[in-house]
Amino acid sequence: MITKDSIEAAYCFFHQKRRIYIHSNMDWQKDDIEYAIAQYVEGMNAELYATLAKGNTEYLISHSNFEHDLADAERQLEQIMSSF
Repeated sequence: MITKDSIEAAYCFFHQKRRIYIHSNMDWQKDDIEYAIAQYVEGMNAELYATLAKGNTEYLISHSNFEHDLADAERQLEQIMSSF
């Protein structure tokens, strides 16, 4: 079951980390954010992750797609929250 709290928590975390990520010029900081998101994904609501990932097992984990995936996750979560 996906709870409103899990959606809001994921949105807040992703939104905050994305703001820092897109404005950072430091590779180590971006790497730290990617690691933090990967750790968050491991513990987040599995059903919510599956909804966001749509079958992509590398969603929010793959370095090559990370920035795109993070923006996509934030957008999807905004859409979900707007239906509350």
